[in-house]
Parts: sequence; C-alpha cells; structure tokens
Amino acid sequence: MTPIRLAPSILSADFARLGDEVRAIEAAGADLVHFDVMDNHYVPNLTIGPLVCEAIRPHVKIGIDVHLMVEPVDALIPLFAKAGANIITFHPEASRHVDRTLQLIRDHGCKAGLVFNPATPLEWLDHVMDRLDVVLLMSVNPGFGGQKFIPSTLAKLSDARRRIDAHTAQGGQPIWLEVDGGVKLDNIAQIVQAGADTLVAGSAVFGAPDNDGGYHTVMKQLRKNARSE
Repeated sequence: MTPIRLAPSILSADFARLGDEVRAIEAAGADLVHFDVMDNHYVPNLTIGPLVCEAIRPHVKIGIDVHLMVEPVDALIPLFAKAGANIITFHPEASRHVDRTLQLIRDHGCKAGLVFNPATPLEWLDHVMDRLDVVLLMSVNPGFGGQKFIPSTLAKLSDARRRIDAHTAQGGQPIWLEVDGGVKLDNIAQIVQAGADTLVAGSAVFGAPDNDGGYHTVMKQLRKNARSE
C-alpha cells in the first residue's frame, strides 16, 4: 500500500503563534510542513519569505515543503535552501528555463518539483521527468486558502499518476504526486483513489476545534478517510 503523506499548510495557521502551530501539527502526525510563498505578482496575495522558514526550522524535525508562487523564482531558491527547506516546488510558467530551475533546486540539496495550476497542461512533464521528485497539482486557483476543490482535478490526477507510473516502470526515480487546495475529510478518499500520495490540507487541519481533540483528531480522521473506499 502506497504511504500517504499529510502536509498541513501554515497559510491557515495562527501566525501570531507559528512556532506552537508547527510543533502541534508535527505532534499530531504531520509528515511535512507546507509553506506557501506568494509574491503579489504571480498570485494576488502576499505571504511569507525565507526569514519565516528559517524561524520555524528549529521547531520541527519533519520536512519543510516550500511552494513558490513567485515570479521569477531562481533568486529565491538558494535563500530557501539556506533557510531550511527540504522540498522546493515552483510553477513552470514562472521560470524562463524550467530544466535549469529544477537543477538549481537539486544543486542546493533540496527535492525539486513542478506545480500545475488547474488550467496548466501536464505536457511540461514530458521533458523534465528525470529531474523531478514531486509533481504538485493545484486543485484550486492559487493565491488564497479556504477555496473549494475543483472536481476536474481528479481526472488530471489520474493522468499524472499514469505518467509517473510509466516513468518509474521504465527505471525512473520515484516521484511524489501531491495535491493542494480544498482537501477535506469528505473528499480525501476520492483524491487518493485518483492517484495522490501527498496531500496538503490547510483549513481542514488548522480549523479543527480544540474541544474535539484538535489537530490530533482531524489528522487521524484524514488518514482514516484517505484509505476508505
């Protein structure tokens, strides 16, 4: 059975107590901290940068999964690698030389990945599969948390899964298939069945009520639902 990784997005966390928040999700069983970087240029929002990544790094042992929603991307990659990122993903439209940007991430000791918006075709994968550790499909339009899952992502997920499986069957390296946007208790099973193995959940985790076991309860339920048929 393929392992399922949960990556709570701190975009939905309480930024006034971010250290407490990341420690809490790790204690609740998170596999990764998902770190959303928005520049108010590539996407219509402005969030956090390398200094915040560096600040939370000592608080957790799990990996930090940095999603760059910025344009251009190359100048920020060394800064996030130095700040403690373990995975760095970016949008192909935001790089002039996608192959070079992927290699830059790997040269700085991080896993590298491409992010596909809802309307971005998967054909980019045809040319760079050998440089990828992660493929991330956006199931909402990037820029804001709390949006609803776009149903057409399921068919795109299945397509991405076929491509990845064909690549590995031919001797290629393993590639994670990640989904970000609108992942909830009631749809996580469908998303996993379509091929995802790494799931970003923001409001579904950080919006969990404290009086119901908080993050521990919702993380346990997400894992359980992910395996239900």
